[in-house]
Amino acid sequence: MSESSDREQRYDVVVVGGGAAGLSGALALSRARRSVLVVDACGPRNAPASHAHNYLGREGVPPLELLATGRAEAAGYGAEIVEGEVVAAERLPGGGFRVVREDGSAVEARRLLVTTGLVDELPPVPGVAERWGRDVLHCPYCHGWEVRNRPVGILAAGPMAVRQALLWRQWTDDVVLFRHTAPDFTDEEYEQLAARSVAVVDGEVAALEVAGDRLTGIRLASGTVISREAVVVQPRFTARSGVLEGLGLAPTEMEVAGQALGSYIAADPTGATELPGVWVAGNVTNPMEQVIGSAAAGLKAASVINMDLVTEDTRRAVEARRAPFSVFSAEAERQVAERVLGDSRHGLTETR
Repeated sequence: MSESSDREQRYDVVVVGGGAAGLSGALALSRARRSVLVVDACGPRNAPASHAHNYLGREGVPPLELLATGRAEAAGYGAEIVEGEVVAAERLPGGGFRVVREDGSAVEARRLLVTTGLVDELPPVPGVAERWGRDVLHCPYCHGWEVRNRPVGILAAGPMAVRQALLWRQWTDDVVLFRHTAPDFTDEEYEQLAARSVAVVDGEVAALEVAGDRLTGIRLASGTVISREAVVVQPRFTARSGVLEGLGLAPTEMEVAGQALGSYIAADPTGATELPGVWVAGNVTNPMEQVIGSAAAGLKAASVINMDLVTEDTRRAVEARRAPFSVFSAEAERQVAERVLGDSRHGLTETR
């Protein structure tokens, strides 16, 4: 690590975000002997959930425990991890980036890996936000097993309601679709729902019913309460893209079946954005990704970032070697020759 002219520390890579994607990237980069700083805002999307699933080898691990383990592993290879929020990043004239935290402190980075995730914008129904991640759910692969064979309600707050109802029917035969404020379904959709024994309830939902610390039902505006033990909603997935937008990377609307479901930052399969030197990984670029996929994306981006730095380091070394009257050309080559000869005297064969 070195210091720039304004005495700000300079890292090979600054990772913005300390979730599965960011920590996985930091671990790989640190093992590649890169200087790495992780700035973690400590607001993981899955914090309300008691367990994370489908993570091979860590099935059912509490999300915060997984992140604590990841921080310790990355730090064990030299990564620096600090808590705080990055409020701005700018490209430097000489290359690299300046990253500013909310407390005003700043560092420089040769490359950026942004893994800030997304915000789940929930339907404004009383009780939904309070129960989110416990018995208000959206992903059956994350929580379907835990509510198998139990009464599940689908709140039609988005364009995917019928698709959700048919999907969750895989885990339980007691699925009720609440049409709420959604437009009427097509005849084909009603036929599909009837064929799978999914009941449809008209009328706007007023609130969720809770007894103690347990969801018990869904209350309609008419006052009718229908017993349910879990409720499925469709959030809008909004990328946490403020830092990237400051660099000129605008979010793209995510559409499924012609319906807008959120936003993301576009990138190639390695996580490289259209701005050289900036990579993204995890939910900020793939809103549908689960934890294990986000971790894999962080690793993939890290390997490409390291190779990009290797290429730059090599180019600079070649330029230095070719420079007229270069100290490297004379002194450094002499030192290399002496080291090789010294190794030869200790039993290594000199290369000729």
